Amino acid sequence: MVEGRLNKYFKDVCLLEQEYVRDSSLTVNQLITQAIAAIGEKITVRRFVRYEMGEGLEKRKDNFAEEIASQMQQINK
Repeated sequence: MVEGRLNKYFKDVCLLEQEYVRDSSLTVNQLITQAIAAIGEKITVRRFVRYEMGEGLEKRKDNFAEEIASQMQQINK
């Protein structure tokens, strides 16, 4: 049971264990191995950037009713 949870965690967190975006039947490690076989050169991942969906987007905290009221006051002046 613990081994299964660890494998699932590694699949989500470790780059080489993650599914390849364009072909979900392959992992990144398998894709690199295939590329090494096709090219015949050593390939290593030197760096990468991990993005998380929604990261850096702050939710706006606007009050729509106040915005409309202020616009109506400007129009009525």
